[in-house]
Amino acid sequence: MTSKPCATEVRRPSGTSLFISDLHLTPDAPQLSARFEHFLAGPARAADALYILGDLFDFWAGDDDLNDPFNARNVGALAHLSAQGVAVYFLPGNRDFLAGADFATAAGLSLLPDPCVREICGMPTLLTHGDRLCTDDHDYQEFRAEVRTPTWRTAFLAQPLDARKTAIATLRNTSESEKKRKAMAIMDVNPDAVATALRQHGAQAMIHGHTHRQGQRTHDVDGNTCLRWVLGDWDSNRSSALACTPTGWQFLKLGDT
Repeated sequence: MTSKPCATEVRRPSGTSLFISDLHLTPDAPQLSARFEHFLAGPARAADALYILGDLFDFWAGDDDLNDPFNARNVGALAHLSAQGVAVYFLPGNRDFLAGADFATAAGLSLLPDPCVREICGMPTLLTHGDRLCTDDHDYQEFRAEVRTPTWRTAFLAQPLDARKTAIATLRNTSESEKKRKAMAIMDVNPDAVATALRQHGAQAMIHGHTHRQGQRTHDVDGNTCLRWVLGDWDSNRSSALACTPTGWQFLKLGDT
């Protein structure tokens, strides 16, 4: 397990919060991991806070896999960022919802529930991975409800690590096959689900990932205009972050490594 290094300096606040999601880090894409490390050492280092809204890893089989060299390197990079005085928050996604307390401790970050409300850019903002909003995909929502129960989680984590990884690989293959037969609209968020979530949580804005459809949308909720920011996914050629700065919101296109 990677230990959290000691802070070496006192940072001045910048007033900037960064948001990323859907990196899907995997040993099979070393250039993507290099982009992530470059981001942590550059733009993230200059921010006050970094929010990772799920699917940081292509899969997370459990916190007993922290000693895997690939996992240890990425977790260590997060711990180093945290030690430099940047507040790091992690809201698990559908690929890494098994990340738990040991992961959080090793990475020096705080786990956030999905959903949660934070004050961002002076507005109560609802943070979520986004998959819970895809309510038109009934099969997925049934599966999601099953695997998020404490009973399922306990039983799954009780299996040997290798067995869990094999099961996850099977589920991923099944999921990719199902995506090919589903209409694109079904896999996007449902506008009514968005409005309901904003209303229930008293939020004026929302930030989420999951759909990989980067951009800004507006929603009328009981006569109020609410903003919805959708985070983009990362690959070996493309990466971005949403920044809340003292002057407002903007998407940052991150440079090459």
